[in-house]
Amino acid sequence: MSEQFSVNRELFDEVMVPNYAPSAVIPVRGQGSRVWDQQNNEYVDFAGGIAVNCLGHCHPALVGALKDQGEKIWHLSNVMTNEPALRLAKKLVDNTFAEKVYFANSGAEANESALKLARRWALNEFGEQKTQIIAFKQGFHGRTFFTVTVGGQEAYSAGFGPRPADIVHAEYNNLDSVKALISDKTCAIMIEPLQGEGGIVSPTPEFIQGVRELCDEHNALLIFDEVQTGAGRLGALYAYMDLGVTPDILTSAKGLGGGIPIGAMLTTTDIAKHLVIGTHGSTYGGNPLACAVAEAVMDIITDDTVLAAVKTKSQQYIDGLNAINAKYDVFKEIRGKGLLLGAVLNDKYQGRAKDFLVAAMAEGVMTLVAGANIIRFAPSLIIPEEDITEGLARFEKAVAKIVS
Repeated sequence: MSEQFSVNRELFDEVMVPNYAPSAVIPVRGQGSRVWDQQNNEYVDFAGGIAVNCLGHCHPALVGALKDQGEKIWHLSNVMTNEPALRLAKKLVDNTFAEKVYFANSGAEANESALKLARRWALNEFGEQKTQIIAFKQGFHGRTFFTVTVGGQEAYSAGFGPRPADIVHAEYNNLDSVKALISDKTCAIMIEPLQGEGGIVSPTPEFIQGVRELCDEHNALLIFDEVQTGAGRLGALYAYMDLGVTPDILTSAKGLGGGIPIGAMLTTTDIAKHLVIGTHGSTYGGNPLACAVAEAVMDIITDDTVLAAVKTKSQQYIDGLNAINAKYDVFKEIRGKGLLLGAVLNDKYQGRAKDFLVAAMAEGVMTLVAGANIIRFAPSLIIPEEDITEGLARFEKAVAKIVS
């Protein structure tokens, strides 16, 4: 039966719940770091599906893995295990501190499992009084009610009734604020090793190492939310590897699947033993299709040359953005690490990050925001240098239009 309606932006308003305000542009095709819309307009992709498309669009290895597994078996449920899940788990264990892996469908679900595990571990090891979770203001950990409460942005958790209890928030890069909250009743500290949604804020070495030491002193677990920072995004396979700090639990998603929904929670055998049969689960978690694609992603992003190139490309972005700023004076600073960068608007352009995003789209380059004052860049880890050059040229045109 042929379609009797137009598939356009207006249809969104007609049939979709209004919790998003998507662009009028509807992409229909992608290749590498380029995307084409319904009118065949081309865009350079500096957004990466919010740090998800770590190998760009339609990477041959990922397409091949999808087609190959798609003709074998898609889904089983966790009544049985499957080969792709086992291979992927083995590769994650072999390449990280972890000894055990739990698979979910998203970053929020991976974080949910990490928080539940921390509470169960504390109950079993220390008793029912050890329930406090410390997180950080402006943090972001997902949209389930537990994770959105742990996330330190009031706007996301307000208006949904009573929240999960015993969750408090310290200030990022302020170790004294953590010391003021932590006690022997603390079961875990959850932290991003670089705050993403909260403004592309890197931790100081003293702060992140101090948080690890405080956890050790108070028998609390350190949970690293690496949903956005992991899978090579910052130039190491996982961000903790460049910080000299090892967490007790690590969560991964976004880039891990290269565009296929998957999440993972990684931990040690001693901690994992507290999630016994029946304590947690996921119908789709660890399904063969997602795991086969994620395995192909892992095979590429564990290559040292790919990770080294992330740092080179990062400098190309920083140099390019600084050159634009030298002409137009719109940024206060460029911050971030690897290919998760933020251009912070100066006082003259406060609150106008979305204006820059819209102007950039009109010039043929896709960007992101991180709050009202920061333009965020999270492109493919293997974006060609010429695409960075072209995208920045288009972005400069957008900046010029706003400034004029």
